[in-house]
Amino acid sequence: MEREVLFTGIGGQGVQLAAQVLARAALLEGREVMTLGTYGGNMRGGNTDATVVLADGPVSAPPIVAKAWAGVAMHPRYWDGVRQKLREGSVAAWNADLFAAEATDAAGAHVLAVDATREATALGSPLAASLVLLGAFSGATGLVGIEALVAGMEDALPPYRRQHAADNARALRHGFEHAPEGAPRAWETLS
Repeated sequence: MEREVLFTGIGGQGVQLAAQVLARAALLEGREVMTLGTYGGNMRGGNTDATVVLADGPVSAPPIVAKAWAGVAMHPRYWDGVRQKLREGSVAAWNADLFAAEATDAAGAHVLAVDATREATALGSPLAASLVLLGAFSGATGLVGIEALVAGMEDALPPYRRQHAADNARALRHGFEHAPEGAPRAWETLS
């Protein structure tokens, strides 16, 4: 069974870090993983996307997928491209602080609207909003466990960012513990 997760946002929101954390967490839990990150023309403010494919066995999907099990969006600007790839019954998780009502078409997906920016700011780490959202997404779907997420985050941090490890772990745990209920579970049968 494979689970394709598409991440999108604008540069500087931690989209690539969130994708790397998820990929590393899945590896730590014994899953097979393939990932691809892409960046727009701007370092900050341009689009940034990532695809993570997780599987129980060898990954057969390429890291560029036509359809996905889930979409995780930090910003609505590039949401439409992800939305178009979501299967019926998939999961759409987004940063509700930035998504206006008119930007929230989820194409039949189960929506996890998380006030990620607000919650990260309340935790004292506004830069960790993507990790609050990742924690909530993972907690709601059971895609990976919290201990693997925290370990994956620690592995993903470059040496010059290690001072953020405790704040990032707090953000992941907060999102995981406050995950919305009712989302499809990742490793249960889904078409």
